[in-house]
Amino acid sequence: MIPFKLTDELIATIEQLIENQKNASLVELLEEVHHADLAEIINELNEDEATYLIKLLESDKTSDVLTELDDDIRESILRNFSAKEIAEELDELDTDDAADIIAELPKEIVQEVISEIKDDEHAKDIVDLLRYNENSAGGLMAKELVKVNENWSVTTCVKEMRIQAENVTRVHSIYVVDDDDKLKGRLSLKDLLTTSTKTPIRDIYIPKVDYVKVTEKPEEVAKIMSKYDLEAIPVIDEMGRLVGRITIDDIVDVIKEEAEKDYQLAAGISQDVEADDSIWELTRARLPWLILGLIGGIGAAGIMGGFEELLSNYAILFFFTPLIAAMAGNVGVQSSAIIVQGIANDDLKGSIGNRLVKEMLLAALNGVILAMLLLLITWAWKGDFLTSLALSISLIVVIIVAGIIGTFIPLFLHKKGIDPAIATGPFITTSNDIFGILIYFWIAKVILGI
Repeated sequence: MIPFKLTDELIATIEQLIENQKNASLVELLEEVHHADLAEIINELNEDEATYLIKLLESDKTSDVLTELDDDIRESILRNFSAKEIAEELDELDTDDAADIIAELPKEIVQEVISEIKDDEHAKDIVDLLRYNENSAGGLMAKELVKVNENWSVTTCVKEMRIQAENVTRVHSIYVVDDDDKLKGRLSLKDLLTTSTKTPIRDIYIPKVDYVKVTEKPEEVAKIMSKYDLEAIPVIDEMGRLVGRITIDDIVDVIKEEAEKDYQLAAGISQDVEADDSIWELTRARLPWLILGLIGGIGAAGIMGGFEELLSNYAILFFFTPLIAAMAGNVGVQSSAIIVQGIANDDLKGSIGNRLVKEMLLAALNGVILAMLLLLITWAWKGDFLTSLALSISLIVVIIVAGIIGTFIPLFLHKKGIDPAIATGPFITTSNDIFGILIYFWIAKVILGI
């Protein structure tokens, strides 16, 4: 298969065909284009062109396209659709994707759209999903799955599975329930095919099955599925009843969104934004941390002002201030990044005390090596051993303190229920700059006797 490549020439051709309403040519041109690639094309069109194209193509293709579009673009396109047209698109989607789109619609048309969905069972399932918090397994799951009753025979089971599989895009697992719909286990296809047709399912199903509750956080679901290499996982309600399943494609979206959020936090952006958002939205996301950096800089300048006599006698200390601040910030970010990654992957072992001791020893080793290099360079450069010693000892202490702060803060934030990714950004850098400069000048003052 030749990889799809979006080109200016292709966009220009499509725009020209839309302008001239060459519908047959458009359909022929896009007939073999995958829905994800088609979404890329639509993202490049203006609102009227995108709406025209979506309405022109068949719903069995454009429904999947809608799920791939940027939220803002999808919202602007659907504003040009009637409730009936939206319902036709939703009829082709799995319940989880349909529920996500409905949740974005204006409240005044939601009920009308649902009433226009032809498949009553499909509509009922969508409504059921809408009652769950979007930041939960219930809000993430789909209703489409294959389940069999433990009291059925193999013959009945196969017959029912054929009926259910018509509404399931991909069958990952066969789940077994009792008469109250409570999850009992899973069914091996091999056992099903090699067992007598009269055998009850309760005699051959596997009782061991991984599952999550509807209230579970999506991040926890991702950890479970990653740990056990699951392509899908069943979801149960408060009574243990099987109510849906979460598939790997949904989890990939969760992981991607979480990574994007953590990356923005690490860069000092306090809310979820995209490059195409308005200047005001981007400013609101960035400004709080920039203000923190400003305050930190003023604090650092104030600290340096308190050591004015020291600087007047040893002006060389001023020139090494950026080095000390940079080392403190870098070490702090490195330490916090490792801890945040460990928290995200759920592989941090041992007590906080042991973790702090390990990080302190690691920072001390790095600090000693770097300090020795600094001592040799500055001594050879300026010929003043005492000043070089003050710089080197300061560097060791600053690196150790930065490592401890970089380790402790994300662990503390995590314990308090705050996203620890915030600790890898300007927060940790600014705090370490201030502490680093304070330690630097205090140690220099003690050693140089000012």
